[in-house]
Amino acid sequence: MKSKLVALEPNLLLAKSYSKGSWKGSYSLVGHTSDVVNAVTALLDNLGQGLMTQFGLTCSWEDFRATARLSAYLHDWGKANDHFQMVVRGKRDIMQNPQLIRHELASMLMAWEYREWLRQCPNADFMTALAAAGGHHLKLGWDSRKQSASDELGEIRDGSGSDRIYLYTESQYFRGLLKYGVKELGLPKQLKLSVKPPTEWTVSDIKTKRRELLDVFLDDWQVDSNFVSVIKALIIAGDTVGSALPNTNFKINDWIESQLSSKLTELEVQQVVNKRLNGQVMRPFQTTLGESRSRVTLARAGCGTGKTLGAYNWAKRYAVDRKLFFCYPTTGTSTEGFIDYVHAQVDSILLHSRSDVDLAHLMSTGDEDDAAIKLESFKSWGTKVSVCTVDTVLGLLQCNRRPMYCFPAIAQASFVFDEVHCYDNRLFGGLLRFLEVVKAPVLLMSASFLPWQLEAIQKAVGEPVEIIEGAKELEVLPRYCFHLSETPDWNRVTNELAKTYALPNGENTCGKVLWVCNQVSTAITVYEEAKLRGLNAVLYHSRYRYQDRVEHHRAVIESFKENKPVIAIATQVAEMSLDLSATLLVSQIANPAGLIQRLGRLNRRYIGQSLDAIFYPDPKVRFPYSKEDLDSGRSMLETFTGEVSQADLAEWLERSPHQGKPDKETVLFNSIKKWQAYPSPCREAGHTVTALLEQDKKIVDRLPAKVLPKYTIPLLSTKKVQKWERHKKGYPIAPSSEWAYSTELGAYLIKGGDEN
Repeated sequence: MKSKLVALEPNLLLAKSYSKGSWKGSYSLVGHTSDVVNAVTALLDNLGQGLMTQFGLTCSWEDFRATARLSAYLHDWGKANDHFQMVVRGKRDIMQNPQLIRHELASMLMAWEYREWLRQCPNADFMTALAAAGGHHLKLGWDSRKQSASDELGEIRDGSGSDRIYLYTESQYFRGLLKYGVKELGLPKQLKLSVKPPTEWTVSDIKTKRRELLDVFLDDWQVDSNFVSVIKALIIAGDTVGSALPNTNFKINDWIESQLSSKLTELEVQQVVNKRLNGQVMRPFQTTLGESRSRVTLARAGCGTGKTLGAYNWAKRYAVDRKLFFCYPTTGTSTEGFIDYVHAQVDSILLHSRSDVDLAHLMSTGDEDDAAIKLESFKSWGTKVSVCTVDTVLGLLQCNRRPMYCFPAIAQASFVFDEVHCYDNRLFGGLLRFLEVVKAPVLLMSASFLPWQLEAIQKAVGEPVEIIEGAKELEVLPRYCFHLSETPDWNRVTNELAKTYALPNGENTCGKVLWVCNQVSTAITVYEEAKLRGLNAVLYHSRYRYQDRVEHHRAVIESFKENKPVIAIATQVAEMSLDLSATLLVSQIANPAGLIQRLGRLNRRYIGQSLDAIFYPDPKVRFPYSKEDLDSGRSMLETFTGEVSQADLAEWLERSPHQGKPDKETVLFNSIKKWQAYPSPCREAGHTVTALLEQDKKIVDRLPAKVLPKYTIPLLSTKKVQKWERHKKGYPIAPSSEWAYSTELGAYLIKGGDEN
C-alpha cells in the first residue's frame, strides 16, 4: 500500500513548534535529540560515580553511562509521525483531533522496530533505555480516562479521527537521526534489520506491538529496579533542561557544571550554627549529633529542645561537599525553618508548591529575569541548602514532577527529615523505601519513635543506626497540668489573658492562649465568640486562599512575639506549623499523637513552672478523628493526674500497642512494575479536595497555571463536589451558593450546609 505521508514544510522533522523568523537548530528532532543527549552526558560527567554510590548501584559505570545516553537518544523518536508533525506545524487541533497515541509510546514502538540495530550500542541495556525513554513525560502505565494506573504500555486515544498513523522513517527524513546515533553512540554504520520498518501503523498494529513489547518487559526483562529508576530520573531531568536551556543564552554543559559544582562547605554550615547559637553554648546532645558515626542517625528529642540546631551541627560532618535537603512535614514548618535558619546565611532556597507566596514579604520588587522563570524547575540544582516539604524528596519515589526535576540535586545530597512521627502510613512507607534504596547520609528527627517504627527503620537501612537522645534535662521538666472539662471555660481564658508571668531570665510575659479545635467550623465559632467578648483574637486554619493563610500564619507568630495578651484559635495546622509558646492551652480531645503535638506549643519556652492544659470533648465523631482516636486520646489524658513532662508523654506513646501499617508501594524503585512511570500521591488520601471558589472565577480564568495555587483552598470532599463545575486545569469550582469566603474567616459553608 502506498504511503500517505504528508509533505513536510520545512522539509525536516520537528521536535517542537516555532515562530517564523525565530528558527533554532534545537527545534528540529535531530537538534533537540542532540541537546538532550548533551544534557544527560553533562549530568553523568558532573555527578560522576557518586551517583552509583548514592543509589547503591552495582552495574559498571560504563554500562550505566551508555544506557542513559541511549535512552536520551531514543526518547523522542516517536515524534517522527504525521500526527505529531502536523500538531507542531499548527495543522492539527489536538482538542478536536488528539494524536492517536502519545509520542513516548511511539518512541518505544519505533525503537522496537529497530531493536536489532539498537541492541548493538556498546555497553547499553536496550530494554532499560526503552523503558526510561517511554516514561520521560510520566504517562507510562497511566490511564487518563480512568485516572488510574494501567497495565497497558500506553493509551490508544478515541476521537483522533484516524485509524492509523504514518511514520516518517523513509531515508530522507530519518537518516539524520540514525547518523547521529552512529556518530554519538557508536552504533553500527550499517543498518541491518530482518524486517524493513513500516511507514504506517494501524490501531491493530499498535495493539499487537504494544502487547509484544509488554510481554518482553514482564517475562524476559531481568534488571535491577534501582538501575532503571535512576536512568528514568536522569532522562526526565536531562530532557527538561535540554528543552529549556537552548531558549536562553546559557550553554548546556557550562550551566550544568556551574550548578552541580555548588556544594556546602564546613565554614558555611558553621555560620548557620553560630548565628543560631548567638553566643550561647551548644547542648551536649547537639554536639553528639555532630559526632555520630552512623550513616543514618536518629535524633529523639522533644519539641523546642534544639533538634534543628543539632541537625545543622550534624550537617557539618555529613553534608560538607554535598547539597543538603532539610525536609519538614508541612509548608508552614518548612517556611519557618528556612526563615529562622538559612535565609541570608547560606546559598539556600525554599522549595514547596507555594514558596513564592511565603517569601513575598522577604523580597524586594523588581523585574523578573526571563531566563530565571524558564529555569524555575531547576532552582535546586545550584543551591547548597534546600528547605522543603518532605514531598519534595520522597515524591521522587512516586514520580512527582518537582522531585523528578530536582533529581540532580537529590543525587548528590544529604537529608534531614524532621517530625517523622507525624508521617501517615503512606509517607512513612515511602521513607522506609527511600532508606532502602538511597545510601546517602540521613538524619531522622522526631519527638518519639515507636518500637515498630524503630524496627522498620533499622530493617530498611540494613546497617547499624545510631539513636541520639535529646536534652533529658529539658524533657523531664514539669511543663503541663491536665484538666478535663465537659465544656470550655471562658472565664479561665479571660483570667489567663490578664496574667503576667515572670520568666527565668528576669523578663515578664503576658498571658497567651492557644485554642485548638478539630474542625474549621468550630474554630470559626470560637473565634467569633472571642471577638464578641472583646478579646485580642487571631484565627488560623487551612481553609484560606494561600496568600491569606500566609498572612494569618505570620499574624499568629508575630502576636505571640509581642508582649501583649492574645488568644490564637486554630485547627490541626497548629500541631506543627506554629513555633510559639502559649501559657494556656485549650483543646478539643484528639488522637494521642495530635494532643502531644498541641502540647508542644504550651510552655515551649519553659517559664519555670507547669502550666494548665484544658481539654474538652469533640461531640462530632467524624473527620478527622474516629471514635477509637478520641477514646485513645482521652485515655492518655486520664493517665496523668499531676505535673507532666515531655518525657512522660513520649514514654506513654512508646508503650502504646498501636502498630502502623506503612505502605511501601512506590512507582519508581518498584521491583515488580519496573517499566511504569506516572505520578502517584506521597500521602494517604484525605477528606478534602483542592478547589477554587466561584467568586474568584473571573480572576483565575485569566491566570497562568503556576499562579492558580495562590487561589486554591482545601474544602471538604462531599458527594456534591462531583457535580461542581471544573476549571480547565481540573480544579473543582465551589459554588457561591454553598461556600462563602472572607479574608478574616476564610472559606465557610453557607448556613444549612453539611460539613460531613
